[in-house]
Amino acid sequence: MGTGSSRKSATNSVLWHIGDEIPYIPNKKAGGVCIGGKIAPIFFNTMEDAGALPFECDVDQLNTGDIIDINVYEGTVKSHEDQRLLSNFELKTNVLLDEVRAGGRIPLIIGRGLTQKARETLNLGPSDIFKSPVGSSDAPNGFTLAQKMVGRACGVEGVLPGSYCEPKMTTVGSQDTTGPMTRDELKDLACLGFSADLVMQSFCHTAAYPKPVDIETQHSLPDFIHTRGGISLRPGDGIIHSWLNRMLLPDTVGTGGDSHTRFPIGISFPAGSGLVAFAAATGVMPLDMPESVLVRFKGEMQPGITLRDLVNAIPYAAIQSGDLTIEKKGKKNIFSGRILEIEGLPNLKVEQAFEISDASAERSAGGCTIRLDKEPIIEYFHSNITMLRWMIDNGYQDPRTLERRAQAMEEWLANPVLLEPDSEAEYFKVIEIDLNEIKEPLLACPNDPDDIKTLSEVAGTKIDEVFIGSCMTNIGHFRAAAEVLKQVDGGLPTRLWVAPPTKMDEHQLTEEGIYNIFGTSGARTEMPGCSLCMGNQARVAANSTVVSTSTRNFPNRLGQGADVFLASSELAAVSAALGKIPTMSEYLEYMSSINTMSENIYRYLNFNEIEEFIQASDRAKSIPLTNVQDVA
Repeated sequence: MGTGSSRKSATNSVLWHIGDEIPYIPNKKAGGVCIGGKIAPIFFNTMEDAGALPFECDVDQLNTGDIIDINVYEGTVKSHEDQRLLSNFELKTNVLLDEVRAGGRIPLIIGRGLTQKARETLNLGPSDIFKSPVGSSDAPNGFTLAQKMVGRACGVEGVLPGSYCEPKMTTVGSQDTTGPMTRDELKDLACLGFSADLVMQSFCHTAAYPKPVDIETQHSLPDFIHTRGGISLRPGDGIIHSWLNRMLLPDTVGTGGDSHTRFPIGISFPAGSGLVAFAAATGVMPLDMPESVLVRFKGEMQPGITLRDLVNAIPYAAIQSGDLTIEKKGKKNIFSGRILEIEGLPNLKVEQAFEISDASAERSAGGCTIRLDKEPIIEYFHSNITMLRWMIDNGYQDPRTLERRAQAMEEWLANPVLLEPDSEAEYFKVIEIDLNEIKEPLLACPNDPDDIKTLSEVAGTKIDEVFIGSCMTNIGHFRAAAEVLKQVDGGLPTRLWVAPPTKMDEHQLTEEGIYNIFGTSGARTEMPGCSLCMGNQARVAANSTVVSTSTRNFPNRLGQGADVFLASSELAAVSAALGKIPTMSEYLEYMSSINTMSENIYRYLNFNEIEEFIQASDRAKSIPLTNVQDVA
């Protein structure tokens, strides 16, 4: 146990000790009770899927070895010996006990559905065996953008917080550390063809430094995926999100087996491998609709400020308002389990929008939406349609799924309309961030992505290693880093790691001479993919101090005992050049040649303007495809 998906393996490891044996199924357990002061949404859901009873409460008076009595109807935890009250709790949903009885959410959904169909056939009324989900579609003040997206996926106008629903899954992603377990779950479901419109498998986590078991997965998993109508990427193609984002449709709902499956258009609810398999196989996913927190940006970006600084501005603002605390004991986190909805940045390119939605994972948010204008999406779709057909021409499977998605994008382009939130929609909290007040870069300090400080507070810190890569980067970040490195005479005083997100980025950067600059500076260039961000393959030196563009900086993730700051690619490059975190004046001096929103540096890959991709796309149009409109 304990290999593969962090969510599923963590659940398996816990249940191995506290769960119940499943008759006739070896090496797998279900049930048990999981109590936590805070349980991240994706772990909570995976526990639900395994038939466990998870709930959150104050755990200060609970100690290893205590015998306790849990009353799920009263919501109390008492000492077994003297019935002293230790804590109170509320169940997340009133159907949670049914999930426990059924052995998990998936058996409950299947059993409830079969019962309903059988009773309808027998002309019997609805069963009273199952608890009915509590929820309301009555929204006197309207719906938020997320509520409307989920509503559309359920065939209604909107879905309010607290409502149980089963939205249609338009896009499902699976990566290679979760993929083998997702495959096992699909076998358990006897899935011979995906009902979700698009399912994509990647190999970004294990391609660079594969173990023998990874090689076997890379050889066997693609056939399993594409024979069921899915799309399989290839080792070395790059990061799952950088590809999957280019296959999304506006205002749709999806999921993925990676906690950073955070769609920049539409909305996604990341899940463990069992739920991802269920979504892929059935085309729907169970969801208890979360509340929403609205973050509204206003004002103008100041000189030297980057989008990564806006990412860090969200927890920084929540800290200032008292809605987020750093201390683990009694931690407050207004975003935990809720949907983070973002407004005020309508003209961002979709690649830029993902940098912000991606970081909602570090906020422990259940999902994220970004309200964009249609123009960036139109530009993105013209590029993506060409890329999808380039994939067909290059032999990627399944061509029917690729062409079906390309045609769906063309249909949207013919009538480009986006959902909008109602002006009076209610949010759990509204946080406003004035861009005019962000006058210096913001960094996440060791070793907590919530611990945000200004550049002035940490300037001068000696830096040993720098990493520029992960799904938080795009091609513009590497051009900007190169602009900084061009100003350095001689070698760098730090060890610099560089890993672009996709092989297309790597190729274009090579064509532009950017890789020559990296090589001259002594940077270590990695295969496109997750690289250091995964934390389980290549590592920084033990006890080093690092500036990284990766997603998170939890203790020991990038290296044993490493202290890791999270910052923009631009600030990371300056730190690499100086061997320390710069002062504001030093930073601005290096950045004098870089406009952080420059269309020249931050120019994204528009495949519809690249001749190689145009020709491949034209060839793909002549390939005969059958049943393009039918989901396998």
